Amino acid sequence: MTLSDAQKRANNKYRREKVKQVGISFFPTEAELYDHLKAQPNMSGYVKGLIRADMESKHM
Repeated sequence: MTLSDAQKRANNKYRREKVKQVGISFFPTEAELYDHLKAQPNMSGYVKGLIRADMESKHM
């Protein structure tokens, strides 16, 4: 299904105003970290899971 121009504008506005993004860089000495992350089937879910686990461990 093709989105209308109005729906595209609404989606873009929502992303601009509500969605947060973070970029991460890996230096050559951290290649094993980058390779491990890239091997995950869902990189975003993997990182979010690590953050959640860290947050839970600090609240106990």
